[in-house]
Amino acid sequence: MHQRAIRNLAKLELTRASTTRVLDAAAGGKNHFTADRDVVRRYDAAAPVTTAAARAVLAFLCRVVRHLAAAGVDQYVVVGSGVPSGLPPGGQLHDVARDALGGAAPRVVYVDDDPMVLAAARATIEPVTDLVRVVEGGVREIDDVLDDRVLQTFLDWDRPMAVLLVSTHHMNDDEYVHYVIKRLRQVVPERSYLSLLQTTFDAVPAELLTAVHDLMAMTLPGHAIRTREEVAALLDGLVLEEPGLVWVPQWRPEPGDARPEHPGASGTYGAVARIP
Repeated sequence: MHQRAIRNLAKLELTRASTTRVLDAAAGGKNHFTADRDVVRRYDAAAPVTTAAARAVLAFLCRVVRHLAAAGVDQYVVVGSGVPSGLPPGGQLHDVARDALGGAAPRVVYVDDDPMVLAAARATIEPVTDLVRVVEGGVREIDDVLDDRVLQTFLDWDRPMAVLLVSTHHMNDDEYVHYVIKRLRQVVPERSYLSLLQTTFDAVPAELLTAVHDLMAMTLPGHAIRTREEVAALLDGLVLEEPGLVWVPQWRPEPGDARPEHPGASGTYGAVARIP
């Protein structure tokens, strides 16, 4: 454990932003650096929606977990989560699952490849609960993640679970994304669920599109952007929970949730699918 933590910290890149930490910075979390805050400022200068978009993503994840927990799902694998510190104390995804299950004991595995996120989660979450594990890895190494000893032994692979893919922005190769979804469909138990998040420029005004593309290339190179049609193609063959593939603020908003006038300002599509 200590050797892995030292190795992770040695890989820290303080001067280059990462998508995981930018999301955390925009949502008001603590697991980020100056470079990540600088990216948030640059995006807000172009269009002041970054903070609202980040919070919309986190709120979507919480609603997904509440919805699935209400359906009885008590096992979760969150890939590329960032274990967002922008969520309030006691309001992390594992807390949301526990509360929605009426105090029952969910099992949650956070998977991330950011050294700072891993170190923070292992220092602040794992020591205080037996119901959470933190695994080093990313969606780009899905086979290694699925073979991970912790993942294999901590979860009950004879019962349904939910896999939340938060990090499809890491994958520009549609063929590989299809492979990831195929692998998950092969290995997860029957009656499991898959949730997908995807960044898009569909709502960016045409006159700003070139500038936003250039800004993304400079600040977060390699970040995958897809249209709604491209995301729908990734989910082909899966049975989507209502309301289907929508802007994240539109996915099952709860009483008291703010209803944004322009949900596309979130810049992110979300969906939850049942795996037969």
